[in-house]
Amino acid sequence: MQEKIVILDFGSQTTQLIGRRIRELDIYCEIYPYNKFPEDDGSIRGVILSGSPFSVYDDKAFKIDLEPLSSRYPILGICYGAQYMAYAAGGKVEPAGSREYGRAHLAGIREGNPLFEGIAEGSQIWMSHGDTITAIPDGFEKIASTESVDIAAYHVKGKKIWGVQFHPEVYHTTDGTQLLKNFAVGICGCKQDWSPASFIETTVAQLQQQLGNDKVVLGLSGGVDSSVAAVLLNRAIGSNLTCIFVDHGMLRKDEFKNVLHDYECLGLNVIGVDASRKFFSELAGVTEPERKRKIIGKGFIDVFDEEAHKIKDVKWLAQGTIYPDCIESLSITGTVIKSHHNVGGLPERMNLRLCEPLRLLFKDEVRRVGRELGMPEHLITRHPFPGPGLAVRILGEITPEKVHVLQEADDIFISGLREWGLYDKVWQAGVILLPVQSVGVMGDERTYERAVALRAVTSTDAMTADWARLPYDFLAKVSNDIINKVKGVNRVTYDISSKPPSTIEWE
Repeated sequence: MQEKIVILDFGSQTTQLIGRRIRELDIYCEIYPYNKFPEDDGSIRGVILSGSPFSVYDDKAFKIDLEPLSSRYPILGICYGAQYMAYAAGGKVEPAGSREYGRAHLAGIREGNPLFEGIAEGSQIWMSHGDTITAIPDGFEKIASTESVDIAAYHVKGKKIWGVQFHPEVYHTTDGTQLLKNFAVGICGCKQDWSPASFIETTVAQLQQQLGNDKVVLGLSGGVDSSVAAVLLNRAIGSNLTCIFVDHGMLRKDEFKNVLHDYECLGLNVIGVDASRKFFSELAGVTEPERKRKIIGKGFIDVFDEEAHKIKDVKWLAQGTIYPDCIESLSITGTVIKSHHNVGGLPERMNLRLCEPLRLLFKDEVRRVGRELGMPEHLITRHPFPGPGLAVRILGEITPEKVHVLQEADDIFISGLREWGLYDKVWQAGVILLPVQSVGVMGDERTYERAVALRAVTSTDAMTADWARLPYDFLAKVSNDIINKVKGVNRVTYDISSKPPSTIEWE
């Protein structure tokens, strides 16, 4: 039985980050909506209450009965979680004089309190709240302050209940990981035995029990998630897994051939389908971004469905869905946003049951599992790539000629990133073909040809992203190579916008 920490999500933007930090300690955890505490099979060791966009005294604030939890488990409340526990027990939570946001430093740490074991006075923390606890109930004791917050942390005497008004999960809190370790290991007694190897062993056994001798079909994209899912399933059920890799004509240069070769080397049973003519035909004349996405999505389902029906007695559809796709998050209105699947509509249409072996992993954990499975590094570290491929990097109508131009420019950019040792330093990179032409001079002739934009960003989870500060010499080299080697392009620009307000992709 895998022991775990349960994180109750009250709608904070950093709830997933709490989960990641706990997992980085090699401790298994799961995130649930604040009002859907799971049945305990004896594996739950402690509970963390997240932050929230609400104030605890709002009429619409998310509230639960804490007694069933506090009588059974150690609890750590973070920001709203801390305020709610104090408020529910009779303490006071009031608007702060000004919003407390940014760096602060701990002071007055209560000596000997296990939550702050190994954390020194003056340790930097990160505040982000508009309310503050102005009075704690009887039985609560203050265990830390900051320059502007009197009750930065508290402990309930005689109980394993703690609250902090700062965010230990964010990078700006210097000893945040230590604090979370103090709670999960020192207070809850977790053993830190969650690892890629243990995940593989457990998951393979579960897949064998779940699937038996049933046949499974999986749609491969060439990305790390579906690739790791395929290798994991192959280890569990071998030849009963059939993978389908559809080329819609808008992959990167030589990607269809190269990815198929990689999969064959991994021992996977793969069917490659070149459906590019179908997609180009259906996209002819279409310029609206969302319509392009829908055409490609429907076309993929049509092709995948046709190929899957050629395989007899398939009962399962496998997907590379990962944990952030599955977590039910809460909007500020209290509406539950349901989980989504990678290939919407396929399970129902094909009357198949769904198998998602990676649904409990974050992206970085998927890569760790891939390495443990012995997969090649270039597959594991591959940048995220949009499902519609280069179609959303060609602004305007899609044509085979435009795709060819973009493939050549993109290949120069990505190859250059690898050659200069920059590929692994950015989260995602690509080239966008712009729907404009510009005047240029080549030789003694004026030209009027296409312009492209280079896009490279740094990120940890794609929720936010910053433009990558690539070396000028590198950008100059790539620009010259694209203009000199790609017929039809005479201007190269570099996108220096961040997310937000911009998005990573242009469409």
